[in-house]
Amino acid sequence: MFSVYGISGPIFSGSLEDLTRVRPLHSLRAVQPIGEEGEAPSFAGLVRQPGAEAIRAYQDMIHNDQERGPLYRAEQVMQRRVITVAASDDVAQAWRTLQENHIHQAPVLDDAARLIGVVSERNLLTALNIEAERIIESLGRQVRDVMTTPVVATEPLTDIRLIATVMLDHDVDGVPIVDDNGRLIGFVSRSDILRAVVNDPPLSLWR
Repeated sequence: MFSVYGISGPIFSGSLEDLTRVRPLHSLRAVQPIGEEGEAPSFAGLVRQPGAEAIRAYQDMIHNDQERGPLYRAEQVMQRRVITVAASDDVAQAWRTLQENHIHQAPVLDDAARLIGVVSERNLLTALNIEAERIIESLGRQVRDVMTTPVVATEPLTDIRLIATVMLDHDVDGVPIVDDNGRLIGFVSRSDILRAVVNDPPLSLWR
């Protein structure tokens, strides 16, 4: 289940299929298979066969991964300590918040702590002049003036493959995670998904 939050509050709630009707989607190019009939080229005879010790080590690794189980839900990869900014914050203050916490974006909350948007470095740079990582000029705008809104959010049990689809289709770098009451409880970025794939096998994640 996905939701869309704007300045006026929740404006949509539904499935990924329904979400595609909210705004036009970007077209994606299919990856062409390599080799004939979709098969990868054979490298038989070029790769050394693993020894018995290597096979045992691999089997032990697979066994451990199966016990742990695959990663596939937002709650398994999301950042639980979410850095947020207020819509009323000055853009220079928001920029410092991102830099001090080594993040590239942050959810935006209104005065009632409700999710209303997301602000990124790209958004802030429309109102800031940065040189050598220092702010040398600011237009004095607030976060509400440059943030992205409305924003797509989802619940903690959502399959991260669906979240990745939203990121690609809506050209966003992260998706806020909210509870049943719409309260912000986490955030999933592109880096979180990539980190999960790289550091947390098994790849049954993508079955």
